[in-house]
Amino acid sequence: MKKKIIIGVLIGFTALLVSIGVYFFSSISAIDKNNTKLVDFVIKPGQKKTEIAKNLKKANLIKNDKTAIIYMFFNNDLSLQAGTYSLSKSMDLSEILKKFNKGDIKVVTVSMTFVPGKRLLDYVKVISENFNYYEDDIVEYVNSKEFLTQMVDKYWFLTNDILNDKIYYGLEGYIMPDTYEFMGNSSIKDIFIRLLDETDKKLTPYKTKIENGDYSVHQILTMASIAELEANNEADRKGVAQVIYKRLNLNMSLGMDVTTYYAEQKSLKDELTYAELNKVNAYNTRNTNMVGLPVGPISNPSEMSIKAVLNPSDTDYLYFYADIKTGKVHFAKTNDEFMKIIREVG
Repeated sequence: MKKKIIIGVLIGFTALLVSIGVYFFSSISAIDKNNTKLVDFVIKPGQKKTEIAKNLKKANLIKNDKTAIIYMFFNNDLSLQAGTYSLSKSMDLSEILKKFNKGDIKVVTVSMTFVPGKRLLDYVKVISENFNYYEDDIVEYVNSKEFLTQMVDKYWFLTNDILNDKIYYGLEGYIMPDTYEFMGNSSIKDIFIRLLDETDKKLTPYKTKIENGDYSVHQILTMASIAELEANNEADRKGVAQVIYKRLNLNMSLGMDVTTYYAEQKSLKDELTYAELNKVNAYNTRNTNMVGLPVGPISNPSEMSIKAVLNPSDTDYLYFYADIKTGKVHFAKTNDEFMKIIREVG
């Protein structure tokens, strides 16, 4: 009788194990062997295995996320690499995880447009929207002293000026606005190398003129970033550049609102307070005690603005007033003329 009981228990236990095994292997099998339609599945950097399993279930690519987690637990040597993958319902869990482990990502190209006059943070947002990178992670990487020092060593137009602790973002002003194509699996470093390669290509024709001039490439780009925001066309930007040069030569404050907006990290659509306009800041040229250029660029200027700074107008203006309504820039030689323009236009 005891033997029969033991045998019965063993048979029951074996049957239970078989049932569990059948269920387990059934739950990690393909949802539909005949459905080979490919869909994109994204793993973001730093995602946990539990989250990946839940997302696979939500995408209807696996039958059971809890079983998948158990499977990954017993295969903890698997590395689930970030990226975009092409998966189908015909793949079982083992096939899917092998693709993740190999990093067999979908190779696609991504097109991104960087608009002239925007800030580095605006470009970072564009990158984040098109790649699986968080904005904070991008900023932390490209603004690190280690990365910036590497770039200074790599590119002639990047100097130790960008390592100044008072500069908000080292590469501000150094990204050439344009439309770019990137590989879909590009790293943050790959993206910025591509951008800086284009800046190198665009700036190199002016290298001799810059190096033989009185101002460094950092100062040229800083002036160009101001001209970009103060005027809309080539002629007006050349005029703005001429005013900047004249004020620098006379040791006058530049007195330009756009620098205060950047100092305060405010949108140009916002209003500036009296306190903000007079605040001491390495960018704020509205403070009358600040003479000279801001510590660095305040936007990423177009090639047109760079050319305007390298070839300013041959005039003798000391003031200008940008009409927000029309976009026209009015120039004046004296303060009286300037105040008259404000009364008539402003």
